[in-house]
Amino acid sequence: MSFKPAFLLLVITLFAGTVVAQQTPPSPPTVAEAQRWMQRAEAELLDVNTKQSRADWVQETYITDDTEVLSAEANDLLIGTQTRLIEESKRFNGLQLPPELARKMLILKLSLTLPAPSNAAERSQLTRIAAALDGGYGRAKYCPKSGPYAGQCLGQSDMEAAFATQRDPAVLRDLWIGWHNLGAQLKPNYEQLVALSNKGARELGFHDTGALWRSGYDMPPDQFTAETHRLWEEVRPLYESLHAYVRMRLSQKYGPQVVPPDGMIPADLLGNVWGQEWGNIYDLVAPPGLDKPAVDLTDLLKNKNVQPLDMVHYGENFYKSLGFAPLPKTFWERSLFVKPADRDVICHASAWDVDSVDDLRLKMCIKVMGEDFITIHHELGHNFYQRAYNRQPFLFRNGANDGFHEAIGDTIALNITPEYLVKIGLLNAAPPRSEASDIGLLLKQGLDKIAFLPFGLMIDEWRWRVFSGEVQPADYNQAWWELREKYEGVAPPVARPADAFDPGAKYHIPANFPYMRYFLARILQFQFYRGMCRAAGYTGPLYQCSVYGNKAAGEKLAKMLEMGQSRPWPEALKVLTGEDRMDASAMMEYFAPLKKWLDEQTKGQKIGWTVPGR
Repeated sequence: MSFKPAFLLLVITLFAGTVVAQQTPPSPPTVAEAQRWMQRAEAELLDVNTKQSRADWVQETYITDDTEVLSAEANDLLIGTQTRLIEESKRFNGLQLPPELARKMLILKLSLTLPAPSNAAERSQLTRIAAALDGGYGRAKYCPKSGPYAGQCLGQSDMEAAFATQRDPAVLRDLWIGWHNLGAQLKPNYEQLVALSNKGARELGFHDTGALWRSGYDMPPDQFTAETHRLWEEVRPLYESLHAYVRMRLSQKYGPQVVPPDGMIPADLLGNVWGQEWGNIYDLVAPPGLDKPAVDLTDLLKNKNVQPLDMVHYGENFYKSLGFAPLPKTFWERSLFVKPADRDVICHASAWDVDSVDDLRLKMCIKVMGEDFITIHHELGHNFYQRAYNRQPFLFRNGANDGFHEAIGDTIALNITPEYLVKIGLLNAAPPRSEASDIGLLLKQGLDKIAFLPFGLMIDEWRWRVFSGEVQPADYNQAWWELREKYEGVAPPVARPADAFDPGAKYHIPANFPYMRYFLARILQFQFYRGMCRAAGYTGPLYQCSVYGNKAAGEKLAKMLEMGQSRPWPEALKVLTGEDRMDASAMMEYFAPLKKWLDEQTKGQKIGWTVPGR
């Protein structure tokens, strides 16, 4: 070693020691410092969120190995930034902060739906796993070897279309088994995702990832769990009445050996690949005289030669009729409206706010059918909500809670009445109202809205148990079906193998997307709807209300939307509804005529279900 470097090393060492010795303790944090820090943090978060949104958009609309890597890298940057900022924010713990700043600090801490360990290698591993799960689901296809779909390879969108129309139980069973067996390949990655995200959640001070998710509702996690169960008990009688009626009709159709009159309903017979909504089997379960709704939305769209893009314009026009500004020009230029013929995409419908300002987009493989017409109204609700709060500080640019975000578009979709369809020119004249026609419409809606409730509840209840360790990987599938049996009275069509991972057949599980928002949205949408109908001065039966074109209702809605997440959700709820508690009474009021009719139809039938062996 030469003399010069050694001498420099000695001088540097001595100097460093001197500096350390002379350092004074850091000054105590101040509110002004916290305010300045938060301004920088929000600017940084806006930047990395935009980068991640762009990368995710490309990954979901051009699924390749390369785009998965780009998405993982952007997600890694985002999670790393959030994790670092959360760590930095601890400097201000214990400081008496102004309410707005204190709320931002809390929201920052709760912002990670996929909390990652602070270790860079583990964080990178987690984001790669998350991208692989998302892409693996998007690429998943089942290729039947026989039957009407032989020679075809069906992805999620194709499966949904098949279950909507197919009635042969043998074909449905084969499709159901084929799609659900695809989940098994995702299980190893999912186990790692659970372990790594739990480690990240514990570093943030939470027991597990599920506890972190439940902390985002302006109440302690255990209180939120109790709140979801309270809401379920309010609506459970309505669901059990519907279940008993549908089981009775399917048992008559397929025979008691297939659908036991006092047991559970096979999941493959419900018109949906997951059995989560049952509206597609209306023709099987409606009694004589109600065998077809007075208004068939799919028929209307096809008879009018409505194209996918036209359906989006109909949805936008509803919001414009309430006083909202049109969607930006870039929405029409950058959205994905139909499935490309040349590449794999994730067809699961979603609304995007790429830059958290006005780069709004819709991603959807639209089919000309009533279900997609309604879905468009739902997804645009996200877009209009996103734009309504875009002047809030960055950390408040979100729904009052995630259930609010899902409920807005569903609230608008409740207004798709025959009278509305006449106003927009899809229907020449509304059919005369009668008890039979009203029950038909309510039954069609109830097969989706009511049937979904226990499914919406159990998905995250399953995940909460997985994240907490109550359910171990070897028991994932058993626990999944135990919850479905408990809440839904729905069973797999065949015994499932020990290594099955049926949760992986549902997009939101591999995508690690919290699901309780959808259960809450089913309750909140009726509260919002009743609040808007009252604002419009409507006094008739709730299910007949449509606020299309009513600016007073739109103004109340806009005031709530503009708040974003700046205030606790009960305050936002009160702006629109006058109520500060989630309440299922509006949903029960809406479906009261249907509940009475269902109970009359099932008189003498068993309400509830028997689970074999338990």
